[in-house]
Amino acid sequence: MISVLILTRNEENNLPYCLASVKWSDDVHVLDSMSTDKTPAIATAAGAILTQRPFDNWASHQNWALQNLPFKHPWVFYLDADELATPELHSSMLAAIANPGDTVAFRVQRRDFLGNTWLRHVQTSPFYLRLFRPEKMRYERLVNPISIPDGSTGQVTGFLDHFPFSKGVGDWLSRHNTYSQLEAQQIVANRAGKAPFSLRSALFERDFHRRRYHQKELFYRLPARPLAKFFALYIAKRGFLDGRAGFTYATLQAIYEYMIVLKTRELDRAAQRCAC
Repeated sequence: MISVLILTRNEENNLPYCLASVKWSDDVHVLDSMSTDKTPAIATAAGAILTQRPFDNWASHQNWALQNLPFKHPWVFYLDADELATPELHSSMLAAIANPGDTVAFRVQRRDFLGNTWLRHVQTSPFYLRLFRPEKMRYERLVNPISIPDGSTGQVTGFLDHFPFSKGVGDWLSRHNTYSQLEAQQIVANRAGKAPFSLRSALFERDFHRRRYHQKELFYRLPARPLAKFFALYIAKRGFLDGRAGFTYATLQAIYEYMIVLKTRELDRAAQRCAC
């Protein structure tokens, strides 16, 4: 069997459907960030194990869950409340853990939806490490955390369906306003005490972590970065094939990127004033 981890914050509308999609597990954990709606009651009524913890940042919150929650089974499947596990995904996960070899984590393909439209082309990234041995997984970054497995990885078939606009565009913008602040803080933190940016290191550095730092700095230094992101999603990734939904999503992602740009500048100016 597989244990399940669901992170929540005021998800009374999404959580019942999410829980129904993982009813095959006898060990479902809901880590709730102090919801003020019916989320805790819905979780306990469905038989899930509820744990509440104030949210600090994504990596810290997720790492805490893996280190402290009493999972019953050796494998954990992680999803958010606005995501649904398809039956095909469940079957392929069972098959994968039946004979995992030295694999410690499996990638899952996620389908993002805007309304009834699958954002098949414009979606930023479709694969995520969501099935793993908890003692072999950790996360980095304040927001949009990077999964760092301690061992080899594989991939399962089936889909994890994601509905990021289930609460409306206004909620998406509100959440990404918070995310952009954390992204800006992460950019400033990455630069503190690090070596000056090097294009050579971004392309040829052998050490993975140093190369990743310089690659991120290369992206952060792109001129007209929000516009570049729009063209990357809508043109390079052929988001136009997703119709109106593809254009909407690419535009929202460009707005999100511009929010990060503005907030990073704001933090840099504040730091310069303090240094004077």
